[in-house]
Amino acid sequence: MRAVRCIEGRPAVVDVARPTGEGVVVEVVSAGICGSDLHMLPMGLTATFGHELAGRLSDGTPVAVEPLAPCGECPPCRAGDHQRCVLGPAIVLGVGRDGGMAEQCLVPASALAPLPTGIDPSDGCLVEPLAVAVHGVRRGGLAGGERVLVVGGGTIGQMALVVAQACGASVDLLARHDRQREAAARLGAGEPAADGYDAVIEAAGTGSALAEAVRRCRPGGRVVLLGSYWDGTVELPGLEVTMKEVTLVPATMYGRVGPSRDIDVAAAVLAARPDLPGVVITHRFPLDAAADAFAVASDRAAGAIKVVLEP
Repeated sequence: MRAVRCIEGRPAVVDVARPTGEGVVVEVVSAGICGSDLHMLPMGLTATFGHELAGRLSDGTPVAVEPLAPCGECPPCRAGDHQRCVLGPAIVLGVGRDGGMAEQCLVPASALAPLPTGIDPSDGCLVEPLAVAVHGVRRGGLAGGERVLVVGGGTIGQMALVVAQACGASVDLLARHDRQREAAARLGAGEPAADGYDAVIEAAGTGSALAEAVRRCRPGGRVVLLGSYWDGTVELPGLEVTMKEVTLVPATMYGRVGPSRDIDVAAAVLAARPDLPGVVITHRFPLDAAADAFAVASDRAAGAIKVVLEP
């Protein structure tokens, strides 16, 4: 079958064996290109790309995928915090294991998230980034009536906007590019104010965005660290954090609260916002055009938000 792998630092479609072994085979319908995929290209990723995926089971059931294969035995796993599994990135499909930029993907049965009625699997790849936002919003304790700012207008920022709105918060979004601002406005975001926000969601993953988030947060407020800091080290505006007594809330991937999984909440949010795919999915490509799709995804200034591959 065809799959997208990293060949000499570039995305390429290659022939690989169909997946076999323990788990469930998903016939992939959509796989989103994440910013992390772009960052992993020069690292020489050996697995098939794709942790944002949706498709169908052999019986036709439409599903999204929580792309984690945790050990299930370490203390975090036993507590339900699979995203903190001691095996680290090795548990992530599309990172440590073959992912969904392929015709088929083998996933643990526990990773399946049935799609609610009305969600087409071609849009179901949005469930994974929505789950990232659900997890961050939960950890940040966002509540109805609060003033919330999202810093960053990429996919994660747009997802955070929608999830915070679902909590009843009043949400503004600060974005760098025109297409991102346009998308946020279509989703109901307000114009950013100077400061005074109860909570700020930093969804850009840069030091400048973190400083901006802290600056616009009210004294005693929270800053949710939803972006991925690929540069490794960022400068913390320590004096302002301290003087304002801002609470920093890191969040990674997705988890669960009791029996409620972030991935299932995300699927419900997507079902409640049928306008979302048409706003944030800016480009769709067949799998064979993966190289072109990655090139488009890397050019945010040209208008790309979410670029999706369709095997």
